[in-house]
Amino acid sequence: MAKKYTSNYALNEVRPFENFKQVLDENAEKLGNKPAFKFKENGEIKEVSYKAFKTETDSLGTALCAHGFGKSHIAIVAENCYKWVTVYLTTMKSEGVFVPVDKELPANEIAHIISNADAEVVFYSKKYEEKILSVTGVLSNVKCFVNLDADKDSEDGMVLSYKQLMKSGYEALMNGDRTFLEMTPEDDKLKMLVYTSGTTGTAKGVMLSHHNLRSCVYYGQMIASTDDVALSVLPYHHTYESVCSLLVDLHYGSTICINESIRTVVANLKLYKPRIVMLVPLFVEAMYKKIWSGIEEQGKTKLFKNMIKVSNGLLAAGIDMRRVFFKQIHEIFGGELQKIVTGGAPMRQELGDFFNAIGIKLLNGYGITECSPLVSVNRDYFYDYVSAGVTLPCVQIKIDNPNEDGEGEVCVKGDTVMLGYYKMPEMTAEVLEPDGWFHTGDYGKVDKEGRLYITGRKKNLIVLKNGKNVYPEEIEEYIMNLQYVAEVIVSAERNENGEEIGLVAEIFPDEKQTEGMSQNEILEKIKAEVSSMNDRLPQYKHVHNVIIRKEAFEKTTSGKIKRKYNK
Repeated sequence: MAKKYTSNYALNEVRPFENFKQVLDENAEKLGNKPAFKFKENGEIKEVSYKAFKTETDSLGTALCAHGFGKSHIAIVAENCYKWVTVYLTTMKSEGVFVPVDKELPANEIAHIISNADAEVVFYSKKYEEKILSVTGVLSNVKCFVNLDADKDSEDGMVLSYKQLMKSGYEALMNGDRTFLEMTPEDDKLKMLVYTSGTTGTAKGVMLSHHNLRSCVYYGQMIASTDDVALSVLPYHHTYESVCSLLVDLHYGSTICINESIRTVVANLKLYKPRIVMLVPLFVEAMYKKIWSGIEEQGKTKLFKNMIKVSNGLLAAGIDMRRVFFKQIHEIFGGELQKIVTGGAPMRQELGDFFNAIGIKLLNGYGITECSPLVSVNRDYFYDYVSAGVTLPCVQIKIDNPNEDGEGEVCVKGDTVMLGYYKMPEMTAEVLEPDGWFHTGDYGKVDKEGRLYITGRKKNLIVLKNGKNVYPEEIEEYIMNLQYVAEVIVSAERNENGEEIGLVAEIFPDEKQTEGMSQNEILEKIKAEVSSMNDRLPQYKHVHNVIIRKEAFEKTTSGKIKRKYNK
């Protein structure tokens, strides 16, 4: 029989641990030669075992200690790669602080973050060497640069070679240097300094303690399980990937397959055949539309919908034929994919229904960097696609100042809440109350079964002249269901006094669906669809104006559309 999804099934059993050094030591002993990582290098697939990964992090840590950097703030500017993860876990095992920097930022902003973070060591890849070298003059606090791709140290000794650093550390380790091995990170001390500005604003250094990160990994797995083979896709400088994927999968003992770029995701799904992948909703949406487009091009829309009906009927009777009926679609994902986990925005019901119908579980969660980042996530056997799931056992949530529908600002308290913003006590005080409650800036509500629903960002809220509140994210979700739409931002239309009097939708059309159409035809098609949508919504939620964009919206490195604020 098909499993009944309930809210009261037991929490997952999770292996307790004191620190990440213990995790890697135990995995090296128990898993030995099992691949911890798979990745491409010079066109070949490389594997690094759990045993080898422990040795490499110990070697790098020993070398850093020998240079006097065992307790330093260590920054990295590089693309997703195996060496990035090695620097990350080495620092996690040390008494130092890890500072992941968004590689896509302009050189001056990278320099500001490195300086503000008091980083003494900066690792960088060849790809971003020019950016780093252009700002070395203003990085007076940095004592050492490490080039991840150089074979030799620079002649002036200012830039060390990662290869040479690793070699010297390994030799010292083999000769009995136990300085790094005997280091133990303090649980309540700063361990990771993550700079975030969301989609707007000044970069803020979020201070996450070792305890914050350990709690996220431990309690997160109590409610959300990972799997044996994972494809690692999202940017590593985001905690969503670096904590919820990398640290969780390393603790679990997964094989982590490193994806090089967004362009290689589909190919790497087929190559590595993962069982789990974490993505942002925007990417899932794009894959969903691509699959449907292929079905329509083959003239199989009716057949496919009938297959879904038959499959769902059999599933209700306890017979699961989804991987047989939809084998061709599964092959797009490598054939082994069981689960896609998303975060960063609410998930559309339509997407959840589709992926469930073909036999891939699509689970949504909610997190924010200041909470390390996980706050809630849907469980394997208790989920609602449009909800953000149930909260981690180590945190509490409350809805501050709720309206008549129970919606208000989501506040979080517990083991994953940050220490504060680095060197920003006033800004910390604005969001973190003395008793530990953190104000997320997100609006949401909680249902009777304890599931959290995120309805929108506080700063995005539109308050119309008639007093009605509108969450633009809700209207955007409706518009994303329309045939000719690829991207959308809903904002307020204002009168001459600056009052918000209605809604306007700025839309980037789906280029495939609108191929061959003139701009005027596209506008009329979308206007007709929006008008039909309006008929199903209350008057105050109607979109009165539609603007067609010729280019896609500017996005953050995690794939979120950057909003412009005029309030």
